[in-house]
Amino acid sequence: MPNGGVAYFSAEFGIDESLPIYSGGLGILAGDHIKAAADLNIPLTGVGILYGKGYFQQRINESGWQQHLYPEVDLEASAYPVRLARDAEDRPVVIRVTLAGRQVHAKAYTVQMGTVTLYLLNTDMDDNGDEDRRLTDTLYPSDPDVRIRQELLLGIGGARLLVALGIQPDVWHLNEGHSAFLALERIRMLSAEGVPFETALEAVKASTVFTTHTPVPAGHDVFSVEMMDRYFGDYYWQLGTDRERVLSLGRLGGAFNMTRLAVSTSSKVNGVSKLHGEVTRDLFHGWTPHIPRQDIPVDSVTNGIHIGTWLAPGIKALYDRHLPSDWAVRTAERDIWTAVRDIPAKELWEAHQQAKSDMAEELGLPIASSGEGPLVIGFARRFATYKRALLIFRDLERLERILRDPNRPVSLVFAGKAHPADGPGQELIRRLVELSREERFKGRVHIVENYAMDKAKKLVQGVDVWLNTPVKPMEASGTSGQKAAMNGVLNCSVLDGWWVEGYNGRNGWAIEGATDVDAEHQARQDSEALYRLLEDEIVPLFYRRDDRAIPTEWVGMMKESICTLAPVYNTHRMVSDYWHKVYVPASARGNRFAADDFEVASRVAAYKQFVRDHWPAVRVRKVEILADHSSRIGLSKTAFRAEIQLGAIWHKDVRVEAVGSDGKQGIWRAKLEQVQQQAKGVYVYEGVSPDIPSHVWRSNVNVRVTPVSPDFASDFEMELAAWG
Repeated sequence: MPNGGVAYFSAEFGIDESLPIYSGGLGILAGDHIKAAADLNIPLTGVGILYGKGYFQQRINESGWQQHLYPEVDLEASAYPVRLARDAEDRPVVIRVTLAGRQVHAKAYTVQMGTVTLYLLNTDMDDNGDEDRRLTDTLYPSDPDVRIRQELLLGIGGARLLVALGIQPDVWHLNEGHSAFLALERIRMLSAEGVPFETALEAVKASTVFTTHTPVPAGHDVFSVEMMDRYFGDYYWQLGTDRERVLSLGRLGGAFNMTRLAVSTSSKVNGVSKLHGEVTRDLFHGWTPHIPRQDIPVDSVTNGIHIGTWLAPGIKALYDRHLPSDWAVRTAERDIWTAVRDIPAKELWEAHQQAKSDMAEELGLPIASSGEGPLVIGFARRFATYKRALLIFRDLERLERILRDPNRPVSLVFAGKAHPADGPGQELIRRLVELSREERFKGRVHIVENYAMDKAKKLVQGVDVWLNTPVKPMEASGTSGQKAAMNGVLNCSVLDGWWVEGYNGRNGWAIEGATDVDAEHQARQDSEALYRLLEDEIVPLFYRRDDRAIPTEWVGMMKESICTLAPVYNTHRMVSDYWHKVYVPASARGNRFAADDFEVASRVAAYKQFVRDHWPAVRVRKVEILADHSSRIGLSKTAFRAEIQLGAIWHKDVRVEAVGSDGKQGIWRAKLEQVQQQAKGVYVYEGVSPDIPSHVWRSNVNVRVTPVSPDFASDFEMELAAWG
């Protein structure tokens, strides 16, 4: 890859608890991503926003309700120095963005992580009015008017910042859709140089990649068309096209959807686990119902965690003693971790007990630090209803028996924030506080206030079991369980997100309840499965000790968990995947589209316009299923013959296929070859049946025509298909 490297845009970055410009998993992932890029010497530049008051500080009042406090972020206290960005003449770098007719100024700060620089924009400047100074105060404001202005600052302002700094990325990576306006700004800059809109769009798209983290429609930012007009009224024309064409890039269901914009302007889209890739294809299939969900061009790169950030000191010291000396830079190599199996059980158990003791002391938990118990189960994450924090409380009498067993005590530790606008999430916290105060659960159910990175570290290092109970398949990936696994903490989780890939039957527990049923039935089945695991497997195994009071079978599972999960679910593997599968191809594609005065981008734009103009005339006029028929393509049997009207479109610019269900939730495709031109623009195609039983392929078969080009990033880039 040339020197331009990757520009990585994210609305939040979780680098360290002393810099609270993150709310949860998305930000933590972004912080771990850029740390791993620095470790691997990948040329990457981060772009985000410096929130003056960060995400809120949580206090829980006497009634159990979450309170939201917004103290000023103390930049002097940051573990990573935050400095003003300066230009070659040592002047502070300031960029300007027009928001609703006002010029808003933003200064840039830098945070350095090894070879990677993170740039953060902030509008608290004397040049701005009070409203605009406060624009970058808080992360994820509830007011959509403030939210769109923040996203305009991140996307448009972030792109202008890189220009001001002389940074010319080869690849632009959108981490979620919040920064997708940067694509419009890049088109505007090319338009100002005289590049036509459609050509500029193709050039921008070729070098842009998009990672989506949200598996539900409600999780994607949506703005009204009226709001878009208010903020883009003076901007549409600067892109070299009209209002309707700009809006078409993000229009969905009568509004402007930021995820739709990101997909429309990216050549590569990926989810953050294999299952999330499938869920995202289902979601996007709703936008393009004429394309089977299996053909929606979404890949997946499963998330990982930055081991150096999340590892307990005692566990790290253990790895330093027993693993190869350079293990920390070779975390993605499976062989490195096999030495964990040879660590004496006593040493691993004692290191875990030390982490447990440190957690109890640091978080003020009244939990004995001896290896005798109690078994501590942790549940810590954002309090959203789909994560089902109260699932374990569905049968209070049964839970009481589990927690209060005098010979095998169990404690639960909960932590997490609900978004200030999420009433149901805040009600979950209130109910949890109420339950923790019941006499039967006192001393057994603990709540840690103001969950943040510092407390997350202690929890993932110190509990015995990490519990995760989302409604499947609503967990995109989830990485807290990966952090726990690196520390020898065992996962007990619904088979959702990353766990469906990581679980092998010996490295933790799977809550295998019902699927494809109503929410109440699923909760009943999942809670029953969880209670059964606790009663029959987890608690007995934890308390089964040898003559040295060590749970050797439990420690054996800890080793299995570390050996099988650590080499896969770390950010060195993840960022390496991004480099080889996403960044390098996007760099080559972007440079090819921009070369020779945008020759390829211009040709692709003209081709797409021609296809769009003439696609309404494309018809599958007649489809026949034949048997034992000698065909023109030289086969003794042919299954399909189709008569296709292409009109002005050249027959080599389309793919004609028979498509059908394989009876296993997949589809089969059989390419049809052109054998005859029947009339001007009308062709006959023939092809053979797939190698599956005839009763399967005959049950649901149709013929499809799609436009193709060797310059497309995928066969369905134009989102066009004509069916018989």
